[in-house]
Amino acid sequence: NSGGGVTLSGGEPVFQPEFSKEILARCREEGIHTAIETAGNVSWEKLSDVLTLTDLVMMDLKHMDSDKHKWAVGAPNELLKANARRIAETDRPIIFRTPVVPTVNATTDEIGAIAAFVRELQDHRAALHGEAAAPISLELLPFHRMAGDKYNSMGLTYQAKDIEPPTKETMVALAESAATYGIAVKNR
Repeated sequence: NSGGGVTLSGGEPVFQPEFSKEILARCREEGIHTAIETAGNVSWEKLSDVLTLTDLVMMDLKHMDSDKHKWAVGAPNELLKANARRIAETDRPIIFRTPVVPTVNATTDEIGAIAAFVRELQDHRAALHGEAAAPISLELLPFHRMAGDKYNSMGLTYQAKDIEPPTKETMVALAESAATYGIAVKNR
């Protein structure tokens, strides 16, 4: 129904920029819509090169506090925030994706900080490209434990095994709170 397309995700597709560019270029030649799903924690040089062949960007935003981001995912967030600002200066649609994880970011304050950042980027884009600029939105994804079996099969400790997924009511409340920032919010 959507008309289809190809999305490169991963891992991180920008870690293999030449390979990613080749796939995206061939898709473009065939008139196929292209998208990447990125954490954005890569050099701007590599990311911008892949963006030249990308119709849609889906980018993770897990936490706005750099220390808590580093605690949760192992890396600070300054680079990805800088890249998000640069992507917002293009006129490609962006869907920021936030996995909602209790103990990490499942509060209205934490999701509100992400929504405020998305609004800042939306306003910046509108100032550059006008009100008809490509959309920027936020998608909230509930945490799940599907990776547990994979960790076990690899002999690794699944540190999120005791985290309970957020309830549907929590997800609705967080989405409603985020929407008060004047951004488009999708709740899965």
